[in-house]
Amino acid sequence: MPSSGPESIAVVGAGVSGCAFVAQLRRLGYTGALSLWETGRGPGGRASTRRSRQDHGLRIDHGAPLLNITGATEPLLLQPLLAGGWIEPWPGLIAQLQGEATLRPGQADALGLGQLYRGRGGMDQLCKGLLSLAGEAGEAWQPHYGTLVRHLSREAGPWHLLGRNQELLGQADWLVLSSTLLAHPRSRQIFGWEEVPLKQAAERLGDLRLEHALTVIAGIRAEARSNLLVLLEAAAAGPWADLPFSLLHFDAAAQQRWGLQRITIQPQQDGRCAVVAHSTQAFAADHLDVYGTHSAVARMLQLPPDEGREDTVIAALTTALEQVMATWLPGLDLGTADRQLMRWGAAFPLAPGLPSELMFCSRSRVGFCGDFIAGVGFGRIEGALRSGEQLALELCAAADRCV
Repeated sequence: MPSSGPESIAVVGAGVSGCAFVAQLRRLGYTGALSLWETGRGPGGRASTRRSRQDHGLRIDHGAPLLNITGATEPLLLQPLLAGGWIEPWPGLIAQLQGEATLRPGQADALGLGQLYRGRGGMDQLCKGLLSLAGEAGEAWQPHYGTLVRHLSREAGPWHLLGRNQELLGQADWLVLSSTLLAHPRSRQIFGWEEVPLKQAAERLGDLRLEHALTVIAGIRAEARSNLLVLLEAAAAGPWADLPFSLLHFDAAAQQRWGLQRITIQPQQDGRCAVVAHSTQAFAADHLDVYGTHSAVARMLQLPPDEGREDTVIAALTTALEQVMATWLPGLDLGTADRQLMRWGAAFPLAPGLPSELMFCSRSRVGFCGDFIAGVGFGRIEGALRSGEQLALELCAAADRCV
């Protein structure tokens, strides 16, 4: 039976799926309290944009460069996002580079199929738009950015979200995880924890569905990427804007030859140009512990800078980028350009993912959403968006607090 008052929900992770869940839940009329917990400085996840307090014109989409919709039906939140001006059709040119350096204009990979959109003013506008659809921050939902949830516990009452020193951060009747981090063994590798937070909490709950879900999640593997971010001043940006592509993806032979999977060209409003080169999984696997000085993980773990190894990775990716672009930009030398490294740890989950029938565990009051949920758009923003919508529908029905 539902409780007599509105029930609260804590959402851990402010990526696309978490923000979509909050937005759809409010649009369904959910009246309970909502809190959103995120280790980063703001929402975004794979749809993040690097900005700078000192450089207000800077915006570099260092994760997914666009949103593509391939399903037969549109996500429920797509049209509201378009109507609100948060996203817009992606206007770029796609091409494929083959191993012998042949360019195939218009040849798309999985990211370039279907309807293509981008955040208006940066990919982070997608999540900001979703949260705008949910209502005013502080009223319709409570943000908790820059906060690492370290422990989870639940006895007979609500879920408790705890910090590094077991201090209470918050509590809620329902718990939603919009990434696998607190449910996957990789949390032990990243943080050096002795246990997986949700798995430890689940041992006391006796929920066979949750235990099954955790077993499946533990088996989900994900590919990493080492991403090179290059910022070119206006004087050097012109030739990049004239290239016959703004999104270049590599076929298998080209990936093996250069160690890159994708290059995106991102002109800035002030005439500068950003270039983002995504490494292959093989390259990233050789440098998994090189996070990049500016990465969220490095800040969160307070890791000391390892400038020597970071410089080595940046140099290798720079050389590969220069070699690839030599056909169109002969004599290219990026040695004096502003370059940064970002390690994208769980960039692409590998199929089959978590079956949708395991994304909602009503007995333990736990829900999962994210690009790791099996279905249309798996491993992409589309899958994250759809999973957030679906979980909102299921939890709304179970909590009986929607109007």
